[in-house]
Parts: sequence; structure tokens; C-alpha cells
Amino acid sequence: MKPIMADELGDSMMEYERNYTDLCKLKTLEERYEYLKLNGAVGEETFGYVRYLNQRFYRSSQWLDAKQRVILRDKGYDLGVPTCEIFGRIYVHHMNPITVEQIERNDPALLDPENLISCSYNTHQAITWGNKALLPQPIVVRMARDTCPWDPLRDEIDKVAQEIWPDLKRMRMAEEAEEHD
Repeated sequence: MKPIMADELGDSMMEYERNYTDLCKLKTLEERYEYLKLNGAVGEETFGYVRYLNQRFYRSSQWLDAKQRVILRDKGYDLGVPTCEIFGRIYVHHMNPITVEQIERNDPALLDPENLISCSYNTHQAITWGNKALLPQPIVVRMARDTCPWDPLRDEIDKVAQEIWPDLKRMRMAEEAEEHD
């Protein structure tokens, strides 16, 4: 595989069905997922008997360099969304699926940052198979009594807590002021 020089890439002016510039206009992980999803099918052939080409490409120094640059650009965020940190291995996804022909002719699109995005394993699987349920879920902040949703008193307790909280806060501040006097 002949190395691609940076000046051969130009300013990433290739036209893609999906691209980083347009992706960045979308703010949430879900919006970006919808933009990128492929709706693949289990058993659908990608590289088949020429899988060695795919493996050789992904082990090349050119790919590893491009991958590192994309991870740094995206700051380790899932699909580049600042509120979605990736914990664990970071994958770099081709927004437009690559082909055997592209690898054989060493197509610059293979390494073009405009065609690449960082993602987690689960997000990569969600995009590939078109399954939104695979996307990482936000962390739920737990609160007192939230593990008992059938508790008939839960709503009443929450309502009373909301009503008395300002009063309790004022009382506590008054007590602290008296202690300091």
C-alpha cells in the first residue's frame, strides 16, 4: 500500500453522502446516530473472501496515524458529542462504508478526516445494524425512594419535600447566622 501524502488529501473537498462538517451541525448523540445509521443485515457480505485486504488496511501505519488524528480531534467523545465521553476502547468509524475497490486503489477517502468519526463499540454496532437500543444510555441520577415506583406515598412525599425545602433552607441559614453571632 503506497503511503498517501498530506498534500494529496488537500482540504478534504471530496463529496460524501455523509460527512463530518454536516455531522457537527447535529447536537445530540441520537441525531448524529440517525444521520449515520446504515441498517445493515446480519450475514450481509462486506469483504468476504478478500477480508485480508480490509485487515491489512486497518493495520497500516497510514490508518493508525489517521485514526489517532481523528481521536484527538474528537477529544474522545462518542460521535464528537461533548457530553458523551467514551470510557474504554475508541473506534474510528468510516461514515461512508468502504469498499474493496477503494482499498485496492488506495482511495484518499479511506483516510480523510471528513469521512471519519470517533465512537464507542456500542455506538459503532448501533450505526452498523441500525439499532438505536444499542446506543450508550445516559447515567441516571438516583434519588431517595426512586427504586419503589409503586409506592403510593412517593408522589405525596415528593410534593411535600418541594414545598418545605425553601423553608428548611431558610431555617438552616438562620441557625448558622445565629451560631456565628
